[in-house]
Order: sequence, then C-alpha cells, then structure tokens
Amino acid sequence: MASTEPTSAPEKQFAIQKLFVKDLSFESPNTPIIFTEKWEPAVDINLNSNAKKAPQDLFEVSITVTVTVKNNDKVAYLVEATQVGIFGVKGFPDSEMGPLLGSFCPSVLFPYLREVVSEIITKGGFPPMLLNPVNFDALYAQHSQQRDTSKAN
Repeated sequence: MASTEPTSAPEKQFAIQKLFVKDLSFESPNTPIIFTEKWEPAVDINLNSNAKKAPQDLFEVSITVTVTVKNNDKVAYLVEATQVGIFGVKGFPDSEMGPLLGSFCPSVLFPYLREVVSEIITKGGFPPMLLNPVNFDALYAQHSQQRDTSKAN
C-alpha cells in the first residue's frame, strides 16, 4: 500500500565550518621616504570572490582584495589578502545555491577580510584604513546578469 503522506524536501542545513586567512601580502616599497611626504593617498581597490565544491557537503568560498595606495605617484603600500570560509551546505535547491555561495557567504567573510586588511596596514606604519561595506547581493545580481547576457550572444 502506497503512503499518502506528502514527501518533504530535505531539510536545509547551513553551517560555518572554518574561517581563515589563506593568503596575505603587504609591500611598502618606498619606505622610509614615503613617511616624510605629505599624505594625499590615491586608493585603488579590487575585490573578487570565488566558490568551489569541497569534499562531502562542503564548499570553499573566498574573497580576495588587492589594495594599492599611491602617494605622489609612488606606491606607498600594496596589500593582497584572501579570506576563506568552509561552509557546510545541504538540502538547498540549485536555484538557491548561486545566491548562497555568491552573495551570502562572501557577506559573512567580508568583516574578517576588512579586519585583516586594516590591521596589516596599521602594522605597516600607515594610517588606518577600513574597506567600505560591499553589497554582495547587488554584485551577484550584476554578475548573473552579465553571465546571462553573454550566454545569449
């Protein structure tokens, strides 16, 4: 006899397994002379995120930032940092995996990345710098739209 009870979808499970700095680099090629000049920095920031499947129900999500600060057209410092999270993800439909890994997880990681960057810059002898908040939802939507447009062409 067949069961008349509705079959339920698997329960959604999400857990942060581990957060860590995978890569960190700080360069200050023009010290000590840069410290003697008037401080009028020009800042260039590049941010990227990546997600990949790990063993079992785990995913590795990373965000990498490169901060280049110039003063009087000379590099004052260059910081490259990658913050990584290992996330346990189970029971989510494919339609929810993209936003989860491309927006939600980077949003979890960003405050940790911001702290690492600020701390290394300060330890390098420069004025503190906080990365501005990032709207990963908007970035993910923009990336998805660009990907869909390129597939259509």
